[in-house]
Parts: sequence; C-alpha cells; structure tokens
Amino acid sequence: MHIVYLHGFNSSPQSLKAGETAAWLRQHAPDIELHCPRLSPHPAEAVRQAGELLAALPEDTLLIGSSLGGFYASCLAERQRRPAVLINPAIRPDRDLARFAGEQTNPYTGEAYILGDDDLAALQSQRVETPSRRRYWLLLGSRDEVLDWREAAAHYRHSRQTVFNGDDHRLNNWPKVLPEVVAWARRQLSISV
Repeated sequence: MHIVYLHGFNSSPQSLKAGETAAWLRQHAPDIELHCPRLSPHPAEAVRQAGELLAALPEDTLLIGSSLGGFYASCLAERQRRPAVLINPAIRPDRDLARFAGEQTNPYTGEAYILGDDDLAALQSQRVETPSRRRYWLLLGSRDEVLDWREAAAHYRHSRQTVFNGDDHRLNNWPKVLPEVVAWARRQLSISV
C-alpha cells in the first residue's frame, strides 16, 4: 500500500503532521510506503506534480491532504478515482488565499514567490463541486482558527466525517487517529472507489 501526503499552503514535507505520519508508519505499518512531495506554491503546478506522482503509483494508494493539500487531494481523488482523507480541507482557497496575493516566502523552505491572480483562478477552476459520496473521510477541528470547519462539513455532507471538539487547524488528534485512518484506507482500497 502507498500513501501520498499533500501538505498545505506555505508548508512542506517537513510539517509536523507529515513527520508524525512518517514516524507512525515506520513503527506500526512498515509495509506502507509514504510519499510526501514538496509541492509548488503555484496551484496549477502543484496539482500537476501530485497528479503525475499519483498516476505512477499502484491502485492501492491513499491520498491524505491537509488544508490546501486537502483541496488538492479532493481534486486528484476525483480525477484518478482514489480514496482520500482530508484534514481540515480548504473548500474555497481561491477566496481564502486572495488576501495573501502578492509576495510570499515559505517559512519551511525559504522559497520566495508571487501568489498571483492566475494562481487564484487555477484554484477556482479545480474545485470539486460535487464530491463522490464514499471516497472521503474528513477530519475536522471545531476550533479551526484558519478555516471554518462547517464549510467543509457541508460540502462533504455525504462523506464520512469526524469532528474533534476543541481541536484546531493543526489537528492535534492526528497521531491518535492514524491507526483508524490506515484501517479505513485498507478497507477502501479493497473495494472499488
């Protein structure tokens, strides 16, 4: 089995959740290969990069996406018919990231770039309007200080959801739920999604 973990806006494969995922898999599920690509800060390129990686992997591949990475995971899950776990996913990043338009520096990598109107348009064009019912599991924090968890809950209303009361955008409960995530993924990948 394979997992592709997609990080969020101005994040990287060195994020805390990505590290926790890698450490847990090494200890508890060494048969699972984790792929955590460093995504371009430009959405069209990020989706292309992640899509090429996913297309090169076998059918038994789960997507995990956090925040903006959850938006990308949803887009790719629909295109390539894969299951996905979405952690506090962005639903309208074209709207939410508009206030960050202009010069940016990724705090993990030091990469400087410009978030432009073409990036926001690319996000708008990649939005999944009607997500598949059983392809997703949402993990949401009710005190997410970055995104309104209720927007994600409504958008994926027909999908499995777990809301952690009092948890935030970082989702501190992530390490605790990893065993169940892997079990869910194994079940999902044994049936056609």
